[in-house]
Amino acid sequence: MLQDVARAHDLRFVILRYFNVAGADPQGRSGQSTPQATHLIKVAVQAALGHRKGMDVFGTDYPTPDGSCVRDYIQVSDLAAAHMDALNYLRGGGENLICNCGYQRGYSVLQVVDVVKKVSGVDFETRITGRRAGDPPAIVAGNERVRKQLG
Repeated sequence: MLQDVARAHDLRFVILRYFNVAGADPQGRSGQSTPQATHLIKVAVQAALGHRKGMDVFGTDYPTPDGSCVRDYIQVSDLAAAHMDALNYLRGGGENLICNCGYQRGYSVLQVVDVVKKVSGVDFETRITGRRAGDPPAIVAGNERVRKQLG
């Protein structure tokens, strides 16, 4: 729809596609504030802090190295910078652009949980449950276009 509107009204745009935003502002000004968040990293940290009674891992039978889903997590500050780069690109006369934002490397659910346990020093309960409907085994963002066009 955006492409159709752009053609009809001489609108320029950049669409940034990303999959799993993680982290918070390094200066502590903001972060994910949803109390009942379902995002892996926040849930794992809440479990480590004792705010949850452990956590569920949804499936360990995927065709991935450890059987859990693999995702390309992008740090929120890097994503904010990409949005600013997109604005500067458009202000500089750039053409319409659609690109992915990510690091081209995924981490499995079990790898993330292990890192949270190691960093926190807390071995919280991890329950293996069945897959969630629609979860693909791996989602990793190619970033060649965003690097080439936006730097």
